[in-house]
Amino acid sequence: MSWTLNSVSNQHGKIAIVTGANIGLGFETAKGFASKGIEVIMACRNLEKGIAAMEYIISIHPTANLSVKKLDLNDFVSIRSFASAFLSQHDRLDYLINNAGIMMPPYQKTKDGFESQFGVNYLGHFLLTGLLLDAIKNTENFRIVTLSSRAHKWGDIQFNDYNFEREYDKRKAYGQSKLACLMFAYELQRRLEKHEITAASFAAHPGVSDTNLGKFLPGFVRGLAKIIGPFLFNSAADGALPTLRAALDENAKGGEYYGPNGYQEMKGKPVKVDSTDNSKDQEKAMKLWSLSEELTGIKFLD
Repeated sequence: MSWTLNSVSNQHGKIAIVTGANIGLGFETAKGFASKGIEVIMACRNLEKGIAAMEYIISIHPTANLSVKKLDLNDFVSIRSFASAFLSQHDRLDYLINNAGIMMPPYQKTKDGFESQFGVNYLGHFLLTGLLLDAIKNTENFRIVTLSSRAHKWGDIQFNDYNFEREYDKRKAYGQSKLACLMFAYELQRRLEKHEITAASFAAHPGVSDTNLGKFLPGFVRGLAKIIGPFLFNSAADGALPTLRAALDENAKGGEYYGPNGYQEMKGKPVKVDSTDNSKDQEKAMKLWSLSEELTGIKFLD
């Protein structure tokens, strides 16, 4: 029997953080959690949009326990402020969903000087996870789900030019960021096990999903996608199911990667999927972890 959200029992009393929860996959993930009685902190860059999303979810699930908090993954100061505020109010966390991201924008840097996709999609979530480690340690069976992509196959980690300052290729830069997210999820699981922490790290990807991530694509591509999308792509709701399964399936094991089961993993039901040999390179993952500690200024799970 295939997994469905309807098969999940009520999770009342548990708490989740979902980054980028005001739109797309993050919104659908927050809505799915809310339907199971989970308290959801919707971590959003735009508070106004976050509040509108929260009110919409409450209109569907009137008993939902939701709040919107400011989190700008483009800015390490904002990330540290968010984590500090959370830890001052909570001593546990059941689910951390590292979801928010950007895809193939024009070249720009974060407030801390990193290529935007590497900074927002990956480094920001690396820092957030490390800052929340105390809450993670305090929660039995805590789960972290980090969003990757089919795009992890597009390139490699450019250790000598991770900021793409020599020559910017937005496609390769996006692929680098999503490969980094996947390598982080795997390496995090290995380190949690090494330190005997009862938490589990997962990765998930939505396939090709109808979300706002495509806003930087050429107009003709977006127009074509609207025509053929319903036949080839997941809806945002379906695209969120691999994330929800990784977080809520009681049979899921740490270190697993979830995505759609259809052709080329573009759409379909959420199942355990495989990834490239490159993404499983442990030596490269340790090198990436060390670089990430250096760039973010945080060390954890050495």
